[in-house]
Amino acid sequence: MERTRHVAIAGAGLAGRLLGWRLSRLGFRVSLFDAAPSGDTRSASHVAAAMLAPLAERAAGGDEVVFGMARRAMALWPQWLDELQAQQAGTVYFRRDGTLVLAHPADGGTLAHFEARVRHGLAPSHLDRVQPLDGATLADLEPALAGRFPGGLLLAGEGQLANDELMGALRSALGPQEGVEWHEGEPVLALQAGSVQTASATWAADVVVDARGVGARGDWPGLRGVRGEVLVVECPGVTLQRPVRLMHPRYQLYIAPRPGHRFVVGATELESQDEGPATLRSVLELGSALYSLHPGFGEARVLSMAAALRPAFDDHRPALRVHQGVWQLNGLYRHGYLCGPALVDELVQTLVNNP
Repeated sequence: MERTRHVAIAGAGLAGRLLGWRLSRLGFRVSLFDAAPSGDTRSASHVAAAMLAPLAERAAGGDEVVFGMARRAMALWPQWLDELQAQQAGTVYFRRDGTLVLAHPADGGTLAHFEARVRHGLAPSHLDRVQPLDGATLADLEPALAGRFPGGLLLAGEGQLANDELMGALRSALGPQEGVEWHEGEPVLALQAGSVQTASATWAADVVVDARGVGARGDWPGLRGVRGEVLVVECPGVTLQRPVRLMHPRYQLYIAPRPGHRFVVGATELESQDEGPATLRSVLELGSALYSLHPGFGEARVLSMAAALRPAFDDHRPALRVHQGVWQLNGLYRHGYLCGPALVDELVQTLVNNP
């Protein structure tokens, strides 16, 4: 395949990898620049549960713009994952069995409020996806939770994917044989129309894209980092079929099951620029809430506890713009896996249709 147009992408997180992969498949020559090695797992793209939950996020504060992006991304994910597998880049765990929303009896009012937020202003075509459950139906869906909750809510059609497997598959798909040059461990010092400057050289390109997340704070006023923390445990004694959101007066705990009886657990969202390790308070809160979901988690093995900064704007909407000749894709916040494909596809179509 002859590759004539050259796109340089600063940032090899989720957005940068997806964009580079889609463009390489369309015949673009791609250069990826990132300050970290390609196998590094400390970025926001790795410190995530990768839940694909448009309705749940809408109720948790997402607006109609985010909801629209999420719906578009939900249509793209199955196609793109099939393409990755066909490319022999790797199989990525992906499910769309819905999201369970639960609350202990003392927090029933929080669950009722959540359901009201989900339903408020929702188009009639989506209302049938919001399904109240009694205790017996809940037990049929999740036998491990039988008798533990009086009922709950099923948000049908929502899903999740394994972000570690996805990031690895994208790395495999972004090789020299696909027209991709990966400049890993090479921080970007400056971007401008037609070039990327690093400590070692200035690299020319036809198109320059900035997808550095919080690394781009100096080039986009209003961009900030929001700290998120994720606990990963292994617990052979508990089996869940779908992600669970557990209501709590102060936060929403989410538990995303993965193959091998692994569970990704998160909730914390702190207005902090601190990039240090997780705090003891966060470990205790996540662990105690997980134990309250099922006592079997008391014997879970803690595999990791990680923290990272998620890039966000004040309106919490992801954004795509061209500024001084450089395309900028940023602000994915907690919606990276939920909305990322929609923005990436928008930029891809723009570059394809405007040679």
